[in-house]
Amino acid sequence: MHPRLWIVAVAVLFVPGCSNTLNPFCGSARPAPLIGSLSPSTVAFSQVQQGAILTVNGSQFVSASEVEINGTALSTTVVSPTQLKVTLTTGIISKPESVKVNVLTPSGNSANLGCSSGGKSSVLSLTID
Repeated sequence: MHPRLWIVAVAVLFVPGCSNTLNPFCGSARPAPLIGSLSPSTVAFSQVQQGAILTVNGSQFVSASEVEINGTALSTTVVSPTQLKVTLTTGIISKPESVKVNVLTPSGNSANLGCSSGGKSSVLSLTID
């Protein structure tokens, strides 16, 4: 007699919250942004009145990433996956103060597939004097 060979199939269940590396449908998931520094870290209010450019340095930026000042999203230029630029105006900063700066990357179109996608970076402080 010949021994019988059994083939066993293994099914993998994808549950929300699973690691993206385990889910083949997470290809369109966006990484959460990481913020590292601001340049400059201090801006004179007179510069804000003229439209000062702020550079946000970090990583994992994508074309949909936006800089937020005190929770308000600004029109953002994505220079590269490590650099974003925004123009600071009196429409968002009305007086000398310390403002909170973070980066928001909206989730991609894979939210219902158990993929983590997008998110908010940590917050850095920008001094307006």
